[in-house]
Amino acid sequence: QVQLVESGGGLVQAGGSLRLSCTASGRTFSTYRMAWFRQAPGKEREFVAVVRTSGGSTTYSESVKGRFTISRDNAKNTVYLQMNSLKPEDTAVYYCAAAAMITLIARRYDYWGQGTQVTVSS
Repeated sequence: QVQLVESGGGLVQAGGSLRLSCTASGRTFSTYRMAWFRQAPGKEREFVAVVRTSGGSTTYSESVKGRFTISRDNAKNTVYLQMNSLKPEDTAVYYCAAAAMITLIARRYDYWGQGTQVTVSS
């Protein structure tokens, strides 16, 4: 069992930056692929970024590529999402998730955090 707790959301102006953190309980964090998803009001949950177990390989959605960076610290059981050059369309609830296998599909993730709100004002 893995429990995930996100933090770091908030209100920021367009062009600004935020860093989200997601800390996991349990001793098996390093074996999970960790991802960030987001969900805006009235929209489906969408993939943002994923990092493999060692942290050396990452994949991003086209909408955030070049602006967001996902990373992990296995010693701290934590995954991060550094968000730069934020746009109003980045406004959403951001969720971290853990999966035993690499995937970009939300329903294949085994564990989810409660989400943290990110609001970008224009």
